[in-house]
Amino acid sequence: MSVFDDVLADLTAEGDQLRAAVAGLDDSDKGGWATPVPAEGWTIATTVAHLLWTDEVAVLATNAHTPEGKESWDAVVLQAIEDPTGFVDAAAHALARLEPADLLARWDAGRTALAEALRALPDGQKMPWFGPPMSPTSMATARFMETWAHALDVYDALVSTGSMSGRPAVTDRIRQVAHLGVRTRNYSFAQHQLEPPAEEFRIALKAPSGELWVWGPEDAAQSVAGSAYDFCQLVTQRIHRDDTDLVAVGADAEKWLTIAQAFAGPAGGGREVKA
Repeated sequence: MSVFDDVLADLTAEGDQLRAAVAGLDDSDKGGWATPVPAEGWTIATTVAHLLWTDEVAVLATNAHTPEGKESWDAVVLQAIEDPTGFVDAAAHALARLEPADLLARWDAGRTALAEALRALPDGQKMPWFGPPMSPTSMATARFMETWAHALDVYDALVSTGSMSGRPAVTDRIRQVAHLGVRTRNYSFAQHQLEPPAEEFRIALKAPSGELWVWGPEDAAQSVAGSAYDFCQLVTQRIHRDDTDLVAVGADAEKWLTIAQAFAGPAGGGREVKA
């Protein structure tokens, strides 16, 4: 399979896993759709609604090269311009009011439509997004990252209510998040109005399978090493730096680990260190 096929297969598997976890939930706030997740002000329903909305908007973006598609995409961009800090949350809260069965059915349709739309993009065609244009592979990788990260929020919420005994087993699918986390190093510095380091870092992460994933030159002066799982949680801001096993060599490498973000948009507040 191609790299794109691999990423799309991983995205499908990750979405299927989350869907299975929420499929039988009721409307309650204690183990049901209304259960709060670690993201402030969000519930399980809001989280799934956000994933649904982003998938649907991504489908619109894939069609922006057509006259009809451009009009629909431009309408979304105007909404973002009018309320840059609140339009994403507003969409999630609005969709979260759907009946659970309707929300799941629409998310199912959105996930399928996105995969088909990405496959249908002409060779070399990039799609607009809220930032630089993206290739189908880049979009699938970004959707994997976000699906995986928000799924952790849902699992943690269900664990806190006793509805799950723990998070699902970690798989090597997280390489998609690790790769994106490495590639967004300079973006993380820029988001904090900092000059990105001139030199590359050596990144060596131990995969869930035990394999070693490596990026950067072997003789790099600065480096990061540790578990891929902790790194992926860190770059999606699902764990505090102090709660990871990551070891940084060099001041810039350590600074990166305190500001890393693999997602677009403003830097989040991160997570508190565990007591």
